Amino acid sequence: MPALQEFDGYVGLSLLVDRETGRCIATSAWATREAMRASAQRVQALRDRAARAFAGTATVDEWDIAMLHRDHHSGPGAGVRATWLKIRPEQFASAIDFYKTAVLPDIERLDGFCSASLMVDRMSGRAVSSSTFDSLAAMERSGDQARSLRTELLRDLGADQVDVGEFELALARLRVPELV
Repeated sequence: MPALQEFDGYVGLSLLVDRETGRCIATSAWATREAMRASAQRVQALRDRAARAFAGTATVDEWDIAMLHRDHHSGPGAGVRATWLKIRPEQFASAIDFYKTAVLPDIERLDGFCSASLMVDRMSGRAVSSSTFDSLAAMERSGDQARSLRTELLRDLGADQVDVGEFELALARLRVPELV
């Protein structure tokens, strides 16, 4: 993180970990796509070093933040549920609107809700929705309700679920403004 802070346009970093499976997701945020691309080569060296330190491999995905809403900031011990989706490209605009008007209000009612985001890659038709909770226990308590919501909302949205993961929010240093 200290090395990234030296880059122009760097906005922040988050780290999600699943201690049972060893899966980690590090997300860096940038003020502009140009800032992200200008730093890409130097960031790759940092990413490769981190992958070696974690004895893993790194993959890189680029996302646009379509929506971000914070009820309140998370604290130590927070949990994140991420859902990866496949959306038909011609439905992106309506899918983002649907997420803001129908999905977000339902997610906000879940016990321990902190924040939610929707990131999209319009070129590939991929999206990822993430919801942050005050604790891993709060996230776990909402599991059945979240599964029911996903089933109903994915049907209404016309999207396909690719994956779902639940993680500990090990590091949250993002200074991304709210986008609702």
